[in-house]
Amino acid sequence: MLTEFGLALKYVRARGNTLYYLADDGTEVGVFDAASGFGSLMFGHNNPEIVEHAKWLLDQQTPVHAQFSGYSFALNLAAELNTVIRRELQTEDKFFALFGNSGAEAVEISIKHAEMDRGARIAELKAEIDTHVEQARTAVANGARVSADAAAVVGGTDFDHLAAEVARRNAQTEARPPLFLALEGGFHGKLVSSVQLTHNNEFRAPFKALAAQARFIPRDRPELIAKVVEDERSTLLDVTVQDGVVDLVERDFPIFAAFLIEPIMGEAGIFPLSAQLAGALREACDTFGVPLIADEIQSGMGRSGTFLAGTQIGLKPDYIILAKALGGGVAKLGVVLVNEHRYRKDIELIHTSTYGRDGFSSRLALKVLQMLEADDGKAYQLAAERGAKAKAMMEAIKADYPDVVKEVRGVGLMLGFELHDQSDSSSPEIREAVEHEALAFVIGGHLLRKHQIRIFSTASNLETMRFEPSIHLSDEEIARVDAGFRDICQILRDQDASRFE
Repeated sequence: MLTEFGLALKYVRARGNTLYYLADDGTEVGVFDAASGFGSLMFGHNNPEIVEHAKWLLDQQTPVHAQFSGYSFALNLAAELNTVIRRELQTEDKFFALFGNSGAEAVEISIKHAEMDRGARIAELKAEIDTHVEQARTAVANGARVSADAAAVVGGTDFDHLAAEVARRNAQTEARPPLFLALEGGFHGKLVSSVQLTHNNEFRAPFKALAAQARFIPRDRPELIAKVVEDERSTLLDVTVQDGVVDLVERDFPIFAAFLIEPIMGEAGIFPLSAQLAGALREACDTFGVPLIADEIQSGMGRSGTFLAGTQIGLKPDYIILAKALGGGVAKLGVVLVNEHRYRKDIELIHTSTYGRDGFSSRLALKVLQMLEADDGKAYQLAAERGAKAKAMMEAIKADYPDVVKEVRGVGLMLGFELHDQSDSSSPEIREAVEHEALAFVIGGHLLRKHQIRIFSTASNLETMRFEPSIHLSDEEIARVDAGFRDICQILRDQDASRFE
């Protein structure tokens, strides 16, 4: 497909916001990379400071593998991440760090931890019920009786029968698999478990039988959370004794393990969540006892203008997932940060990852954090300022082409430029491209060949072009995108597919 649309270039060099390929005559051609590793390159391709540090680490013979030892450079990284996270969330709570190789693996780690936490809560609940059953057994031996209501539920007044029936019914409920909550349009990876939390059915459906399922909530309807939870509600039977009467009560069974959200929904089309929604999600999670997990894989590490995109909407998550830019565009690294009040330390014994805490990646990530925090957070300021200028450029195009441009969205250097649906185009070629979900490739190929711009649509919203360059975005690069986008808009306004190169 990439070959068909002229996108299958062999890039031979990369620096800053530019990728280079060799033309047929062997000369090097530079292309402005607006995709930026899907948000991985906060400091650009092969940033000299990061590359120099990586070389130094290798020259120092930094131990990459030192498992089962008393010290890991990941401890330093966890400490530095805590400093930044606690500042952003304005909390004194500590966060424990669990490391993996990628964002998708970090999501898998968070799923495993959340299920471990749910299992522990179920075990505590079962232990309480078992204690209550034995207390009731003793009370019956001393003359207590089974209530008529309880007898009607279990089919008899014999206590041994009641206890057996409670155990049988509870075992059936406990066998129910866990569920997760996520937002419609959300993207959390493509591994076995993480793909089930990704809303795009094309990615999810082929593997539906392999992992725990999710229930998806529209991002503009947080009031539906209560309905979804009620629809899936399960209970365990518990036993009480009061005034010599044994009765049954229902206890809510924790069927939902966690609620995963993106503060800026990337693959849905770059949709920032609102402060109102952030508050509603936190309230719902507190009400139903479900941990709130913020997937900041694409939006975090300063891309929005703050270290966490959730900071700008007052989001207070229990877990935070970081990856992509954490490794500086060089190392592959992901981390889950879990609030101390939710953390289950036994996870460290049963989840491991060979490269998850390696010395090279950890020390390189420390360098990235230092660069982000340097000069009173100048990198964050650049992300905000450069992003605001790029967004203003796109808004001006929208004002000139309201019939072509539907919306400009995003924060900082995570922007989306959405075109109106072209399925009713007067051009047969454009209609055919839309029908085959290929218009984004046509546009991408044209921008690449004519304007030397490398850009893609978002995965689940093909009308939205993603814009995620590094903080070193120049005025010249913004002007180039301005010209390229205006060219596309004029072609679509004229419905003249023959001008696509």
